[in-house]
Amino acid sequence: MDQATLRFVIQLLIIGFTFFMLINASALLVLAERKIMGFMQQRYGPYLVGPHGLLQPLADIVKLLFKEELRPKAADKWLFTLAPIISVTAAFAAFAAVPWGAETTFFGLLDTPVKLGVADVNVAVLVVFAITSMGVYGIVLAGWSSNNKYSLLGGLRSSAQMISYELAYATALASVIMLAGSLSLREVVDAQDGFWFRVIPRWYLFLQPIGFIIYAIAGVAETNRAPFDFPEAEQELVGGYNTEYSSVRFALFPQAEYINMTTMSAVATDLYLGGWHGVPFLDRLGLGWMVFLVKVGVILFTYIWVRWTVPRYRYDQLMQFGWKWLFPAAVVNLIATAALILYFNA
Repeated sequence: MDQATLRFVIQLLIIGFTFFMLINASALLVLAERKIMGFMQQRYGPYLVGPHGLLQPLADIVKLLFKEELRPKAADKWLFTLAPIISVTAAFAAFAAVPWGAETTFFGLLDTPVKLGVADVNVAVLVVFAITSMGVYGIVLAGWSSNNKYSLLGGLRSSAQMISYELAYATALASVIMLAGSLSLREVVDAQDGFWFRVIPRWYLFLQPIGFIIYAIAGVAETNRAPFDFPEAEQELVGGYNTEYSSVRFALFPQAEYINMTTMSAVATDLYLGGWHGVPFLDRLGLGWMVFLVKVGVILFTYIWVRWTVPRYRYDQLMQFGWKWLFPAAVVNLIATAALILYFNA
């Protein structure tokens, strides 16, 4: 096989592997969440299906596939079906611009190295931000097309919540972009390679601790996770925007949520935690992607930990916190970052 054909095949394998891992990440996160929740509440969690309950996600998928597809008589037929498709498509597409490993020749198999990731975009930060913003349309359409007052309220809450927290989210990203001088996630990661004083990693987490906290909080709100899960608040809205959904159409919403969690965690790893850098000998072996997966896993564990630790806010508290505290803090952090960059570069 010539190099051009081999390179093409490897690129296809990288793309297929990326999306295969995203699909499986949803199932694994469901299992991890239920297991961690059980541990925190001093009970077993899923334990009967497979060894120690490891096949529970597969059983859940089979159950959802065979459940009856129900649709309210007064619902908009096309938009009701389109809404979950928009949500899951936006979730998959957003991750396409996220690099998850360094360039590699696969141990000399290729003459020139390939980049681990679906697409290498020089404005990847903007691409990820733009596509993740599209996910709210699926939730809003789901709430509106269901012709259910609880679903509609959930959709309206989601749109207001995402618009409010996107400002803080984008402003936190801007501080990192100024430090790296690039909108490319790969270049941001490469700017964090190496160590200060041969001990401290050159991660932007240490230069932007406030920005990282703002990003983490806004990321939880953007993915509609507790304590900010108001679009589906069961105590108030029965099930929110997905109240009328069942079977596969229902399954697409949690899948999109877990993929968005993975994307947020991967972007945080690239922006603040040095991406695949951090263990030099793994970098030299071309196995830095393993470091990347561990960092993403730690952030995802924190997502789950927060959900079962912090109680849900009231909706007015959510909006006040976003506009009166988080966004002003992000602006102050951005101005301070700009001032320090000008000072030290002068």
